Amino acid sequence: MISRTDFVSRFGGVFEHSPFIAERVYDAGSVTEPLTASGVHAALVAVFRAASPQERLGVLRAHPDLAGRLAISGELTEDSRKEQAGAGLDRLSPAEHARFTALNSAYVEKFGFPFIIAVKGLGKDDILSAFETRIGNGQDEEFATATAQVEKIALLRLTSMFPEAE
Repeated sequence: MISRTDFVSRFGGVFEHSPFIAERVYDAGSVTEPLTASGVHAALVAVFRAASPQERLGVLRAHPDLAGRLAISGELTEDSRKEQAGAGLDRLSPAEHARFTALNSAYVEKFGFPFIIAVKGLGKDDILSAFETRIGNGQDEEFATATAQVEKIALLRLTSMFPEAE
């Protein structure tokens, strides 16, 4: 059986800067071996969904702005850096970067957390289009959308950690 320390070390970052989710999974006895991407994802998501609204908001707020200051200063987590680079967000023109910056600011001001989207398979134009659409959402709708995107990001991260087919 994997130890708590090893489990949290391996999966504590799947939900951005939120190791409490992996800790609670382990402490609840929800770890079943053999570990698989889908099994670990199901356990992590159950804990995330059971977390208080304030805790889930904290998870959302732990995510970086897309193409934001952390990306510019090289301070993203390795997962976030790879995800943003894969979508071309590390190669924006000055005008595109200005557009992302303006949307990031308006979005955070409106919702209180950064715009979150699973960028794998998307390009900067797809992301901008989703950004411009979702900024028109209401608070409850966008909170639900953002949390669903966090869960999708978690699955993508786990799938990359378990390259074998399930």
